[in-house]
Amino acid sequence: MMGKSNSGFSEKGLRRLGDVLARHVGSGKIPGLVALVSRGGETHVEAVGTMRHDGGAPMRRDTIFRMASTSKPVAMAAAMVLLDECRLRLDDPVQEWLPELADRQVLKRADGPLDDTVPAQRPITVRDLLTSTFGLGVDLTLMGSPIMDAILERGNYSQGAEPAPGPDEWMRRLGELPLAYQPGERWQYDISHDVLGVLVARVTGQPFETFLRERILDPLGMKDTGFHVPACMIDRLPPSYAPDPRTGEFIVWDEAAGGRYSQPPAFQSGGGGLVSTVDDYHAYFRMLLNGGMHGTERILSRPAVQLMTTNRLTPEQNAARNALASNNIHVSFGQGQHGGWGFGMAVRTYRGDYASIGQFGWDGGTGTTAYADPDKQLTGILLTQVGLSTPDPARLIHDFWTTLYQAIDD
Repeated sequence: MMGKSNSGFSEKGLRRLGDVLARHVGSGKIPGLVALVSRGGETHVEAVGTMRHDGGAPMRRDTIFRMASTSKPVAMAAAMVLLDECRLRLDDPVQEWLPELADRQVLKRADGPLDDTVPAQRPITVRDLLTSTFGLGVDLTLMGSPIMDAILERGNYSQGAEPAPGPDEWMRRLGELPLAYQPGERWQYDISHDVLGVLVARVTGQPFETFLRERILDPLGMKDTGFHVPACMIDRLPPSYAPDPRTGEFIVWDEAAGGRYSQPPAFQSGGGGLVSTVDDYHAYFRMLLNGGMHGTERILSRPAVQLMTTNRLTPEQNAARNALASNNIHVSFGQGQHGGWGFGMAVRTYRGDYASIGQFGWDGGTGTTAYADPDKQLTGILLTQVGLSTPDPARLIHDFWTTLYQAIDD
């Protein structure tokens, strides 16, 4: 680390960060939030506002949040353990464990009828799943097309309106569909992460959560992370709001007690099913920054971390991702303009905002964001209970990162 100063943050910068977070809560658009920022040996936490939009208990450092798509970077680590142990190989066809994905048909046109297909040019590989290029995904460029309608109808988007069925039934439903694109052709969002969870379970002979807990969560001390919140901890979970896009009125998407995270789910979604806290996520991203080490214990190999946290997409594969982020800002709120994607997370490949090239992490539709920056040895995590149905949480996330980078003053 020669020539790198690691003195943490300026006091003035942290004050400004706190002021910006408080301003967003004071606006009435964000009831509460918890933010953690760390650099070198210094960690700073802000808990602002309340658990409910009409008041209630204050936000605390140990408040538990629905991570939504910010689950992806953590869930991915289970597959990386299997790569490290040669129980999976990057270019193995997955059909040995996922026979539902053997002998695929591919749509002649991605937006065409489901029966107008050609055979897949090759089998789906582990690499295709790790890079989200296996041929199916939640694709905003295909909304309203037969394939997207079929995915949503079948519960194969596990963050959709209906709870997903158990893993075997989920895979059976997915296997009835053709692919929208040839394996490896195009980046598409989300579904590959849920397939990876099933793959990990079948390779290990354990439920996905059990293996993730034994190999990642427990060794990192991530005691508040899992796929549901036990009854004894449910008072630490705020309701999740999806404000009305027209009026901004707070609509409860999910209550805490009796809600969708109050019981173990039938489907453990690597794409978006985790709940967690700022300190748990800090432990995970700090491990990635440390090249796979947690204290004196190795969690992942250094090459596994490097694979996850550097761009894995060709320009052709990435074109759709860039188009989504820059041409559908009313949907993406400008999120996703990083230039690259690794395994389970975005990777910044060009300077498009205040963050350094090489920054990695991801955001969640429930109003969550978590990234680490190797160049600045920086981690930032911001968790809210307001979903991205309006631009307000995205603006908060943007302002969090803008002010956080200004708080580095060395």
